[in-house]
Amino acid sequence: MTRLNEQAGHHALLDFHLEYIQFVNEDSEWVAERPSFATDEWLLKAYEYMVLSRVFDQKAVALQRTGQLGTFPSALGQEAFSVAVGLELQSADVFVPYYRDHGTHLLRGGDNAMSNLLLYWGGDESGSSYGPVQDFPVCVPIATQITHAAGAAAALKIKGSDQLVMVTIGDGGTSKGDFFESLNVAGVWQLPLVILVNNNQYAISVSRDKQCGAQTLAQKAIGAGVQGIQVDGNDVLAVSQAINEARTRANEHKGATLIEAITYRLGDHTTADDASRYRSAQEVKEAWLKEPIKRLQTLLNNLNLWDSDKEKTLQASSTNLVEEQVDIYLKTPTASAQSMFDHLYRDWPDVMNEQLDMLADKLERN
Repeated sequence: MTRLNEQAGHHALLDFHLEYIQFVNEDSEWVAERPSFATDEWLLKAYEYMVLSRVFDQKAVALQRTGQLGTFPSALGQEAFSVAVGLELQSADVFVPYYRDHGTHLLRGGDNAMSNLLLYWGGDESGSSYGPVQDFPVCVPIATQITHAAGAAAALKIKGSDQLVMVTIGDGGTSKGDFFESLNVAGVWQLPLVILVNNNQYAISVSRDKQCGAQTLAQKAIGAGVQGIQVDGNDVLAVSQAINEARTRANEHKGATLIEAITYRLGDHTTADDASRYRSAQEVKEAWLKEPIKRLQTLLNNLNLWDSDKEKTLQASSTNLVEEQVDIYLKTPTASAQSMFDHLYRDWPDVMNEQLDMLADKLERN
């Protein structure tokens, strides 16, 4: 509650409430009525892509450990979040990703999404060139992508377009000035923007409780005049429902929505990190009991939609598909160092020639 006009002698109380969405709890039990969009086919597709995302993730980490890939950010335990985003993105939407959205890219990026992701994390910028042309490339700098998303949403609103912009960000990114500035703009201008926060509890080594004193990250939306929602991020149905509600709100010209999805980063921040230095094994063990894939698998079993034979078939097909994409990646010729300049400018400025010459001299010396 917030006191209003206290200095003026008039004491009024304003109530602010946040919606929390969960359909399936950690015991794979229904805690709310099954939503209409969650057909048997939808649930199976969500599960299949969550499994594929994990198989891909594990392979990418293995490639990095064997010197065949650069630093890689694992999405282990966060598959429901990224797959829900991929399932709910429409073809005309503008997607502005951060660096842990592998599941979304598998759904959004076409047949070669995995090989392109590997190219990107292998240091080849051509790996960013896939998916719908209006989408933005993977963003590694923290929170800068949300300013781009707000700008895109503002442009679409000025044009009178019905398109929606969806941007993802980690919990650590919500502590950056970029986040607050963009959220403020989204509220003032009533932008068609959906901000999805993957609250995986750690900004590298900084735990959620040391990042922000607020009870939730979703409540940061209140100060900006934006709708705030918190969801169980390990429940793929909950994330999808929140996105659907946000889309309806934007379509009705009611502005932006901030969705905080509560997940847990079961792996290291990246392959350059050792999470055992700042969190206990017991904490991780307890988090595994709430992870999204086993939760959905048990639900499918309870609905008689899944069994051990189907699981073996899915694991085998997912592994084969990943290996095919890895083969494409490994057979792709290594990009030249000069290629980093290829797509920086539409019209090449002469000043860049000096940097090209400096790079050429450095390569010659080495």
